[in-house]
Amino acid sequence: MRVLIIGALAGELGQAARIAIARGARLDQADDTIAALARLRADARVDLVLCEICHDVGGLVRALAAERIAVPIVACGANASPEQAVAAIRAGAREFLPLPPDPELIAAILQAAAGESHALILRDPIMQAAIRRAEQVARAEASVLIEGESGTGKEVVARHIHRRSRRANGPFVALNCAAIPENLLESELFGHEKGAFSGALARRVGKFEAADGGTILLDEIGEMDIRLQAKLLRAIQEREIDRLGANAPVRVDVRILATTNRDLRAEVARGHFREDLYFRLNVVSLRIPPLRERPGDIPALADHFARRYAEVNGLPYRPLAPTALTRLAAQPWRGNVRELENTIHRAVLLSEGEAIGPEAIETTQQGATPHSNQTQPTGIGALVGRTMEHVERDLILETLGHTLGNRTHAATILGISIRALRNKLRDYTAQGMPVPPPQAGVAA
Repeated sequence: MRVLIIGALAGELGQAARIAIARGARLDQADDTIAALARLRADARVDLVLCEICHDVGGLVRALAAERIAVPIVACGANASPEQAVAAIRAGAREFLPLPPDPELIAAILQAAAGESHALILRDPIMQAAIRRAEQVARAEASVLIEGESGTGKEVVARHIHRRSRRANGPFVALNCAAIPENLLESELFGHEKGAFSGALARRVGKFEAADGGTILLDEIGEMDIRLQAKLLRAIQEREIDRLGANAPVRVDVRILATTNRDLRAEVARGHFREDLYFRLNVVSLRIPPLRERPGDIPALADHFARRYAEVNGLPYRPLAPTALTRLAAQPWRGNVRELENTIHRAVLLSEGEAIGPEAIETTQQGATPHSNQTQPTGIGALVGRTMEHVERDLILETLGHTLGNRTHAATILGISIRALRNKLRDYTAQGMPVPPPQAGVAA
């Protein structure tokens, strides 16, 4: 991933930079927020901004929002007071990193910004067959649609295709279509010219131009607004894009990979996804099987995560005991590899002795509150002692059951956007929570 650091690379900030490089990051540097803005306009490949608290973090956040540049900001500083850290978060920073830096904290921040590990770990014959198919099409120029449930490793496979392609020496640029607000997504994709909208103070290069000569990954393509799909279709067909406010198109040479955890054929039938775009993206389709269909991968993945999180947390590596592996194999893994990763991370922290035993394996299903024969409080009293996150989750899932799985109806009842609802449901699925599918549930 690419990190832009705002501040002088000396002292504690320079130490943080060296740790980030050791963790695999590529660094750019800007002396102040003005230079940083110029850099972010010119290069859409920046994944994270690390800004010293002595600079105007709030001003930078507002400038990025005005220019429709979507990139997370982490504030940092030495000897910062709690009030300064809170002020930076309130100003819009995603996190606060105290200096001198802690290597594990930097690793966690980088991993959260990257969103997913890029290691390809596989042993199961079903997954091996899927990767063989991916490698067969890697050398071609055709678009590839990668389908699979949340947490199966679709981005990992996309990066593997890029590494095996003729474009391997070119850039790989990923954009999560579900994570970018609709009003920012067009500018993120295609860029804009100075004056294209209020706040557009200079030309900004988008993801397509940043990926020129390489590969662009459109993650969760099914979440893209249908009006923007028309512009994407033209970019694929004509090999050119239109910056917002531009008078002439810009030629681009990119290969397109797309992922989805939704049935795009059903979305086409419902009128939520363009059929012509679907056929353009689906020149070659790859299905990444869920973890429950490839149990042979579980031991290899579990050992990989055990090694990684032992290192990240400064703990000795401990293998998984056979009884722990048996317990892992018996789980349904509704959150797939992402849920397994979280489970092993907890196990690394909780385990004692020379091996990770079954007692350290705590699954999401175990975290549910068991029913009791005791009389339970009702009304507001039933909410006391519960977190806002859990109350919100239960309200959303109960409403979805009431609407028989109808997302649009549920979003209307809850008073939130359909995009916000889908993002919440994706998080619940990744956590292993049972989410009613469309047109399913229990009527009230």
